[in-house]
Amino acid sequence: MELSILHAIQQIHAPWLDAVMIFFTKLGDDGILWIIIGVGLLFFKKTRKCGVCVLLSMLISMLVGKEFLKNVVERTRPFVVDPTVVLKVTPPSSYSFPSGHTLDAFTSATAIFLYYRKPGIAAFAVASLIAFSRMYLFVHYPTDILGGILIGVGVAVIVVKTFEKLCTKILQ
Repeated sequence: MELSILHAIQQIHAPWLDAVMIFFTKLGDDGILWIIIGVGLLFFKKTRKCGVCVLLSMLISMLVGKEFLKNVVERTRPFVVDPTVVLKVTPPSSYSFPSGHTLDAFTSATAIFLYYRKPGIAAFAVASLIAFSRMYLFVHYPTDILGGILIGVGVAVIVVKTFEKLCTKILQ
């Protein structure tokens, strides 16, 4: 069923859309966009807690998702299962579940959203485009994306709530 969804997405390919999706997938490479945002937030006292939570959430998500789950689940990527689809990006060498791009994007967007609603909504829009680009480019299954979203959101919520409790106790 997941391959059918990916094949349906392949039907909407167009040169201009390929360029847009490649741009968003590259924007999510190695979580660099989110790391830059997190570090940038550290420079201002008003946004420092958010920056710490973005970076801490990314670190925990990386350990849980990219280092642990990918290697436990060992899910083969869709382009390996169906080699007839021509890839428009360099084939990733890691396993498929969960999507690391999606994990980074949604853990960061959630942390931002929990502190600042409007920028958080913008971050979720970018995160969604990054996540969709991974299916569009045939490097992840829909459940890889869903897993990245759920783990990313869950980790960020736990990190922000825990961080806020610790900050409240320390400041009392």
